[in-house]
Amino acid sequence: MASAHRKVPTIRIRLHGTPTETAAALAAIARVLHIHQVSRPYPDRRSPMFQRIYLDATPREDTRQ
Repeated sequence: MASAHRKVPTIRIRLHGTPTETAAALAAIARVLHIHQVSRPYPDRRSPMFQRIYLDATPREDTRQ
């Protein structure tokens, strides 16, 4: 018999862009996902104006189908 409370898998996301772009993307993603962890910004290897941020998130209850 299947459980009514399935574990929701964690979604791992990498954001890549300028600090302004990654902050805006993080804010937009937080409207539809629960953000559980945000890494520190890592500088881009090729262009110092860009950074990478890694997120662990799960869907919000009100956005699940």
